[in-house]
Formats: sequence, structure tokens, C-alpha cells
Amino acid sequence: MKLDILAFGVHPDDVELGCAGTILAAIAEGKKVGIIDLTQGELGTRGTAETRKVEAENAAKVLGVSVRENLKMADGFFANDEHHQRKVIEIIRKYKPQIILCNAPEDRHPDHGRSAKLVSDAAFLSGLRKIETKDNEGNLQEQHRPDYVFHYIQDRFIQPDFAIDISAHHDKKIESVMCYTTQFHNENLNEPQTYISSPQFLETVRARAMMLGKRIGVMYAEGFISEKLLGIKSFDSLISNIT
Repeated sequence: MKLDILAFGVHPDDVELGCAGTILAAIAEGKKVGIIDLTQGELGTRGTAETRKVEAENAAKVLGVSVRENLKMADGFFANDEHHQRKVIEIIRKYKPQIILCNAPEDRHPDHGRSAKLVSDAAFLSGLRKIETKDNEGNLQEQHRPDYVFHYIQDRFIQPDFAIDISAHHDKKIESVMCYTTQFHNENLNEPQTYISSPQFLETVRARAMMLGKRIGVMYAEGFISEKLLGIKSFDSLISNIT
């Protein structure tokens, strides 16, 4: 299956928090989108790998993505080395996306920045034909390099290079986030309190989207960092910023 967009998250719920609105907007335009979770989030204070798996599946249904896979790298201990790069290369060559979305290059959680570099490096290496990889049937895969790698903004604010209007999809984005019932505020759970489980955390997610939206003259937006200069075909691609 060829996808238009492949979104990577090091932990299940990273994609939902960082770029679910963009995914929903792309799917509404007829694009095929997939999600790849690098780890099972097994080191998380709340929940388990098993509960996170179910939650990720439920979120995928809300978003309507074509596929979601988990590479089961070691949460907290994966490295940007050949072994892990090859895993990412294999999945990129499997789905041949034009665009990759991945974690922020630096953030509060050290896994985020490390995974951003891992995916970015693998996206480049995936285009080298002398790096051989095989699919699940043992067949050699064709090389493939995505056109773009974009990093979504996470907990630490980084000035984005561009922002995407998600106003029509923000409520659905929050619905996908709330599929992670063990991770976010839930009065019915007897779990330790964490940074993201406070009632205020999701308000900061909404506030970030509103702040970025205001910057481009819409209600809600998600921001991204580009690894290369972006070009537009005409000024018609620009959103009119009425502020």
C-alpha cells in the first residue's frame, strides 16, 4: 500500500497530540495516511503496553488512518544506530510516503528529539539503493526517499516554519487524544498523577492550537518545522491572514 503521508511518533499518543488535526485535514482531502509508533510506551507511569495498544487502535479508528503499526523499539533505550535505522527504512520503503511527519527535534522528553533524528536520518538513507532491505516475504525493497520530512511541535515551543489550519478538525483531534484513557485526566482511574494527566494539560494543547491559529488568521492550527526550504506554486496557496 502506498501512502501519501506517514506520521511517526516515538510513543503512542505523540502523533495525536502533535499532528492529529493535520492528519484529519489530509484524509478529508482524500489523502492516504498511516501512523507508525516506534515504541509501545511501556515505561509510561500510567497504563501498560497492552492498554496503550488498545488505546492506539481506538485512536486510529477515530482518525480514519489507513494503517497503524508499532515497531516495538525499547522505550527510553532505542538508539539512532544502524539496527534501528534499518527498521525505519523498511517501513518507509514499504509505504513509500511523499511526506513524513515526526517528533520535535528537541523537547522535554529526550526520546522525542532522539526519534526525530532517527526518522530523519532513515528517511535520507532509505533513498540509497545500495542499502538493501527486505519485506516480510523476503523480497528486496526498492529505495524510496520522501520529498519532505516535517517535525511537529510538542511540549517545548519551537518557532514553526509553517502552520496548517485545523479549525474544522480540532474537536476530532481532541477526541483521538482522549482515546488514551490511562494517560490523560480521568477521575475514575487510581493511577499516579503525571505531567500530562492534570486537568490543565489538554487546555494547554488547545491554547497552543489557538495561539498558532491566531498567527495565521484561523481558529486552530498545528505548527511544523521543515528540514528544507519550502516552495509554493502560487500566492493562491496562502491563507488570508485577517488580523
